[in-house]
Amino acid sequence: MIRVGVDVGGTFTDIILENQGAKENGVTVTKVPSTPHDQSEGVVKGILQVCDQAEVSPSEIDLLYHGTTVATNMVIERNGAEVGMLTTRGFRDILHMARHKRPHNFSLQYEVPWQSKPLVKRRNRIPITERLMPPTGEIEVAIDENEVLDAAKLLKKRGINSVIVAFLFSFLNNEHELKAKKLIKSVHPEAYVYASSEVVNVIREYERFSSTAMNAYIGPKTASYLDSLKSRLKSNGIGCQVRIMQSNGGISTVENSSDRPIGLLLSGPAGGVIGAKATGEQNDISNIITIDIGGTSADISVIQDGELRIKNPRDTEVAQLPVLVPMLDIDAIGAGGGSIAYIDDGGAFRVGPKSAGAVPGPACYGNGGESPTVTDAQVVLGRLDQEQFLGGDIVINPTLAEKAIKAHIADPLGLSISDAALGILKIINNNMALAINSNSVAKGIDPRGFTLMGFGGAGPLHSVALAEMISARNVISPAQPGITAALGLLVTDLKYEYTRSVLIPLNEASEAQLNGVNKIVAELKKEADMQLDQDKVSESQRKYDYIMECRYLGQGFELRAKMPSEPLTKDNVNVVIDNFYDVHKQQYGHAFKDQITEAITIRVVASVDTEKLEFTKLKAGGNENPDYAQLYSRNTIFDDGQSVSTPRYSREKLMGGDYLLGPAVVTQHNSTTIIPPGYKATMLDAGDILIEKLN
Repeated sequence: MIRVGVDVGGTFTDIILENQGAKENGVTVTKVPSTPHDQSEGVVKGILQVCDQAEVSPSEIDLLYHGTTVATNMVIERNGAEVGMLTTRGFRDILHMARHKRPHNFSLQYEVPWQSKPLVKRRNRIPITERLMPPTGEIEVAIDENEVLDAAKLLKKRGINSVIVAFLFSFLNNEHELKAKKLIKSVHPEAYVYASSEVVNVIREYERFSSTAMNAYIGPKTASYLDSLKSRLKSNGIGCQVRIMQSNGGISTVENSSDRPIGLLLSGPAGGVIGAKATGEQNDISNIITIDIGGTSADISVIQDGELRIKNPRDTEVAQLPVLVPMLDIDAIGAGGGSIAYIDDGGAFRVGPKSAGAVPGPACYGNGGESPTVTDAQVVLGRLDQEQFLGGDIVINPTLAEKAIKAHIADPLGLSISDAALGILKIINNNMALAINSNSVAKGIDPRGFTLMGFGGAGPLHSVALAEMISARNVISPAQPGITAALGLLVTDLKYEYTRSVLIPLNEASEAQLNGVNKIVAELKKEADMQLDQDKVSESQRKYDYIMECRYLGQGFELRAKMPSEPLTKDNVNVVIDNFYDVHKQQYGHAFKDQITEAITIRVVASVDTEKLEFTKLKAGGNENPDYAQLYSRNTIFDDGQSVSTPRYSREKLMGGDYLLGPAVVTQHNSTTIIPPGYKATMLDAGDILIEKLN
């Protein structure tokens, strides 16, 4: 079997190919520049390139796994579809009012994003006469079908091809929503129509309405991109199955991703965390802080006891808009190799979040970029070599890097070029360290017991400095740092989540209420099985996890607690309560067993294990600073400002157990690993590098 993973970043597209039939060297990796105007161009170019390197035909590929930023970029750049909305009369302005909270209470000039750039313009939000009543969802006022038909005609006349139906309490009874959807399609058959109960069937009207609007906002263009990708693949002789990375750390089909594109909003960063988890597992490391540093952004997450963290529902948002879908707990900041250094209007020295991106890229690329970037600083300090950068695929010009830093930073601040470059790295590293602490220390994680794993093209350049700043235990540079996110795609399981809201005090739940929960679980499992049947997955391969989102009675938000695999009864309901107690204790530092625990949402997670990627073990070496791997030496400036003659080592030539005493620089095609003075780097058997501080 031949499998390919493709991860699209803001600057580069990373590709990994695994040929399970190859006798040796069954894994091939490469990188190509991203094509922001149409990501599928870079994707297909990269696939053809990696096939050529692996000496296989594109038609031989069996499975393609893809992580994409198409959906995320649409929301950030606000260039999605114009959306129409049908909602319950009297609730037209829910999307405008939201939760009556401003992101910055005392900033009078701050633009509230859901008001200044709404996903659905007010004139396209059309009220419909209908009403359901809680807690059963019984029909109080029947839906006015003529109003629905008139609304559909109006939206069609306005040229709006993406429509949502979001009625109050539809999570209790979706009869009105489905009827309205059918009527809209009868008038406007070519429209994309999404019912909120089909997108996010959970409590909280604003979050449900907004999530459904987000789905419709990115839906048409996401579907168009996926269709374009399939067409471009086919025209290049690639007819394999395609799977898309999801925000929850699973993969899904193209069809499911087109119907529910909000599941793709963290598609890109999720692959990196999955790849880091797999790297940790092969080295028996279960506590990891991950930082994926590419050309545009740095994505930070924590793996604790070998488990990925899922965000709390109150935190799942994109561009400050709520998205009620499960997401890995990943924080992203504008910090990467392409981050631009500048002096602001107040005279302060800043770096990022604006990036030079793939075009024109850093000044040293020679593509017309004139602004100094983090990559330019690395070049000026001698940490990136001309002949080693992407194996020479991209020629970098140190003179252009020096010129950019001198003109924009060094001269205005009265600094030497090297001090200005060190300043750029110090600022960007501080920005990233603060973000790491927000994702770890602020959430009850002590970095002193964790390994920092830096990956992405720029990750190993910054890892040791960041580990020192956050007091991490040690550092891992993965075997293929620049394509770890793509690698993660090949070790990701097929995964679907199905949800339904309930409102039950668990401590006082009756047998009837618990039986009602069991009935919902069975219905959700049936939905999952229908999807897996479509994917032609055998029953023996299917796994199910049952989750109940709980809160203390009176709390505003809930936490995820595992449910037992068997039906809930009065005898085992305390398992859920105890699990919630433990999660609450970890998140907030306290929990109360004498308080009532309320069940809010039930989730059934259906997954299917994929074949795991395995790298060939390295030959045994065990040598100190081995001559057979050394390339040459070159002066390099480290964080203390001292220029030191530093040997370069080829990562491909290092053997298992070999160790390097810093200073040293390890080069490979997709990344460069820095080992400063006072550190020791050991090659592990799987090809990863463990970096530790010498006493």
